[in-house]
Amino acid sequence: MTVEDAGFAGLLETPGIISPMDVLYFRGEVFRDGIVSQNEAETLFSLNSGVGEKCTEWNQYFVEAATLYLVDQAEPRGHVSVANAQWLIDCLKRDGRIEPANELELLVKILDRAQSSPEMLVGFALNVIARAVVDGEGPLADGNELGKGVICAAEVEMIRRVLYAFGGDRAISISRTEAEILFELNEKTAGADNDPAWRELFVKAIANYLMAVSTNRAPSRTEAIAREEWLEDTDADVGATLIGAFTGFGELLSKGFFEDLFDSAHQQTEKAWAERNARMQADMALAEPVTDIEAEWLIDKLNQDGIIDESEKALLAFIRGNSSAIAPALESIIDQNLASA
Repeated sequence: MTVEDAGFAGLLETPGIISPMDVLYFRGEVFRDGIVSQNEAETLFSLNSGVGEKCTEWNQYFVEAATLYLVDQAEPRGHVSVANAQWLIDCLKRDGRIEPANELELLVKILDRAQSSPEMLVGFALNVIARAVVDGEGPLADGNELGKGVICAAEVEMIRRVLYAFGGDRAISISRTEAEILFELNEKTAGADNDPAWRELFVKAIANYLMAVSTNRAPSRTEAIAREEWLEDTDADVGATLIGAFTGFGELLSKGFFEDLFDSAHQQTEKAWAERNARMQADMALAEPVTDIEAEWLIDKLNQDGIIDESEKALLAFIRGNSSAIAPALESIIDQNLASA
């Protein structure tokens, strides 16, 4: 369906062109109440796919308005449901292509903003980025250019944002779907002059999947989110300790009450963190070994193109240095490929 067929041509000052004046009109008149309905959101997608010439101001506005609808106004608010994720995917696939200047950024932005998103949306976003890396050309939202067949710094950062997005179903652990896409992307760009950050991301993400714990030093934002998640989810609620201490008003008259209060809170905090760290160490001890099933998956990936490239060798070296136990079949492959390293 064209913009004219849908009745949206009258929204534009000049048919076939979205100008800065049009964007000002949309901001000031069409969506001035700050609310974007599903019909209005569909109008945005129709304009984006149906108009050939669009100003840079439109790209920013499109991402803002579509994110506002999907994350902040569509139910359940703050989350992307499976139904809404499918609606978004259908809108983006309607014209058979994803525009890197705004639709790709929209996907990443939604995953960044949402408190939770279905894994299908994460997988779709990674697939879109992978296709853009292999086949795409043109400007990204940040002004960088897509390099055909090569993973540039901008694409690495986009992949990182998707993998470690707060809204991902697997915000800490990498899923098999994500690992599969990363392996395919690595194989399709083997021999290309990829940005050095790609190898590091590839190794740490695949190791994360295989070992089921985050073995890499995550971006500072992710570290902050992990701390927030613990404060929300831990069985030992340190905040409640402080609040509960004030419920006994008779104790206010006792000498040294405040010293005892904060000593107690400190002890409870230390105990909570000690218990959390003990649980993490126990989980890591169980997760770090690369099992026969995980080894079989990895060996299949390594043999897929008949070549073990430098990124894959770096992955093998990481596994050898960080896994407490490795399946014999994988150990043999590691010996063969790292013997001269």
